[in-house]
Amino acid sequence: MSLADRVLPEGRYGSRGRPTPRRTYWIVGAIAVVAGAGLGYVAYTNLGGAPIETERAAFEDLPGNAMRLTFTVRRDEPNRAAVCIVRVRGQDGTEGGRKEVLIPPGGTPTSVSTVIRSTNEPVTADVFGCSYQVPPYLSTTMPPSE
Repeated sequence: MSLADRVLPEGRYGSRGRPTPRRTYWIVGAIAVVAGAGLGYVAYTNLGGAPIETERAAFEDLPGNAMRLTFTVRRDEPNRAAVCIVRVRGQDGTEGGRKEVLIPPGGTPTSVSTVIRSTNEPVTADVFGCSYQVPPYLSTTMPPSE
């Protein structure tokens, strides 16, 4: 008598039950693929490369609670204007001043220099962030009047 032909005692080991239908495996697999694709999309949008990258080149202390910041901007679309927010910070780390700087369309990388005024004595300056969403008041071209 082979192992497969043996009859197990009733009620001792429970019933073997019905085998899982093949379509259940397909449904679970499809759900896993959709969930993986969704997770990949979210990770790409949140962790992918930034469209505008900056690098601080130098900062210089100026008289009268001001600082000159020089930085380099690299854009994935150099033909589009951008705006960068720059700031100065005091000894205790608080932000003493902030400024929006227009980065006109042009080649990449672009070197920019600006002066930022502060409410307290600044010790450092940096780029807070950049965007392609340039406010109308920073644009060098005025919209047509109606």
